Amino acid sequence: MAQSRPVVLRVGTAIDGRGGTFHNTSIVIEGSRIARIDAGAPDVTYDLTGLTVMPGGIDTHTHLDWHFDGDDRIHHLSREEESDQQRMLYAVENAYITLMGGITTVQNLGSRLDADLRNWIARGKIPGPRILTSLQSINVRSGEPSEIRRLVRRLAADGADVIKIFASASIRVGGTPTMTEEQLRAACGEAAASGLRSAVHAHGPESARRSVVAGCTVIEHGALLDAATLELMAAHGTYYDPNIHLIFRNYFENKDRFLGIGNYTEEGFAQMERAVPTALAVFQQALATPNLKVVFGTDAVAGAHGRNFEELIYRVEAGGQAPMDAIVSATSRAAESLRLGDELGSIAPGMEADLIALDGNPLQDITALRRVVFVMKGGVVYKNVRGEKK
Repeated sequence: MAQSRPVVLRVGTAIDGRGGTFHNTSIVIEGSRIARIDAGAPDVTYDLTGLTVMPGGIDTHTHLDWHFDGDDRIHHLSREEESDQQRMLYAVENAYITLMGGITTVQNLGSRLDADLRNWIARGKIPGPRILTSLQSINVRSGEPSEIRRLVRRLAADGADVIKIFASASIRVGGTPTMTEEQLRAACGEAAASGLRSAVHAHGPESARRSVVAGCTVIEHGALLDAATLELMAAHGTYYDPNIHLIFRNYFENKDRFLGIGNYTEEGFAQMERAVPTALAVFQQALATPNLKVVFGTDAVAGAHGRNFEELIYRVEAGGQAPMDAIVSATSRAAESLRLGDELGSIAPGMEADLIALDGNPLQDITALRRVVFVMKGGVVYKNVRGEKK
């Protein structure tokens, strides 16, 4: 539970998550929310003046239940050697290290284990980021449009926060379209009718185009998109979540742990190697596309949890994104894409007190995102390495 007394954070430099900064003041927190920004606030609880404060990161694409098993290999869900209880323990661990890395909200796409994990974290029983989940995914094998609509309604009734849809194959097998236009209209249309967003895995132009026309909320990955598709997304207000670095880097660093399972083949890894420069070029084209809303997501799987901000660092250092724009994409714009912009992603009165402090200023040195020394979520401090408590 959040503290019963007001908590006062004294800050020297803060990034507000909306494109602005403020200096030499205090953030006053009452319960789980920011009450006011007050330079004259007495009774400072934590002195963060030597750090940079910003909203907690919002990763819009994670897989907290993905893990390396007892054999130090990627856990394959079709194997029966591991119980749901064991899988949940791995997910709890991944949630914790994600929070410690400065990510205070994730969209997990998605496992049925997520519902219990989401609820236990929300009740303050275990530490972890706020979770939104799809519970499972919809793909070409989910059936005819009528069957897909029924599945969406069932997921909505079961408590899904978003509908995850696979409109294309994996990049490891070429990323070609899989679902028909009719199937996508059923999935995205029924999601909208149920008051839910739809997040669509789509690598190439055709699968993304079908998804945009069908009314989806966000295109995930999009490693092979072209300028025309990016412009179509901008015209329709479709968000773009490019996962261009951490997912590839993590696979390459842990190749021996993945190789030989499913489509993790030598050719599959070669396809990913070839996709890296293409994905970076698409990201740079996305930045140059007027009105395209680019958000932050990593597709963090086993081995990547807790390193989420590496994606943002790469976007700045290799992709040329302005540091402030990168931070906005991971805070207020990410919150907006989750329809939580009135609650999360910025430092302002009335917002949830999800705050982190960095050793360094990411506007001057984006690698400061690696040095998260203070984490607060919903008014509760979960990490405090450098903040002096008064």
